[in-house]
Amino acid sequence: MDIIASKLFFTGIDIGSTMSKAAVVDAEGVMLGYVIGPTGAEHRRRANMVMEDVLAKCGVSLDEIAYIISTGYGRVNVPFADKQVTELTCHARGVAALFPDVRTAIDIGGQDAKVLKIKNGKLVDFLTNDKCAAGTGRFLEVAAETLGLELNEMGRISLQSDTPVKINSLCTIFAQQEIIASLSEGKPLPDILAGVYIAIATRVVKLARQLKVEPPVVFTGGVAKNGGMVKAIEAVLGMPVSVPPEPLITGCLGAAILARDEAFKLINRGEYKLQKKQLSEAYIEFTEKTR
Repeated sequence: MDIIASKLFFTGIDIGSTMSKAAVVDAEGVMLGYVIGPTGAEHRRRANMVMEDVLAKCGVSLDEIAYIISTGYGRVNVPFADKQVTELTCHARGVAALFPDVRTAIDIGGQDAKVLKIKNGKLVDFLTNDKCAAGTGRFLEVAAETLGLELNEMGRISLQSDTPVKINSLCTIFAQQEIIASLSEGKPLPDILAGVYIAIATRVVKLARQLKVEPPVVFTGGVAKNGGMVKAIEAVLGMPVSVPPEPLITGCLGAAILARDEAFKLINRGEYKLQKKQLSEAYIEFTEKTR
């Protein structure tokens, strides 16, 4: 690695359905920092904002960023990215960076659930559930609304249960009716919540078993922050799972590492040229008007 290449930095931006994330890595692939924020309705504005925020957090200027990869549902709305890569590929790379021996990754987000088979740090197979709210964070949101609870309360309360209520329906609306019926029957709240988590875990693990789950298993996505969900996944899966310190950033971390790989391929071929990058003009105009 020459002295010029050693001073370059690389960014991954993941514009998800509900949350947007960005990470910066250095020439060694070490993450300098990350940011997370709600996506909202205007993806391009959010892409610019997370880029500005992560640069500020890492103490790096936009001119020092050698290569940017965008991923996630809104990856096409990052006009300053050098390349777009699917979230599945980026997610697998990010999970493997944190857990080099990983063979299976389970990701549950706000709108979908994904199961990835990973070998030697690369994605080899996957399945997704993006057609139904069952098995996703949205299922939990509906349950929380029904019970009048905050999401962060649910996991803690559910851990008090030894006898989860059985939620038979995987349809969100019918499951909601079952939750209400359980309440009216006087069943303990911890048992109802534990039953909700088991219902989600059952749906996701069924998906995972179609790929023949191999340990080590890593659990990621926003729902992985919930202790009740982690316990349910392990119970239904029948094996322990690992959770990253911040389970939301594997996609943007993987994108940043892939950005580094892409840049060094070009450098090694003598084809790389550091180009001045600029945030989108529409965003610049907007920020100037609101100052």
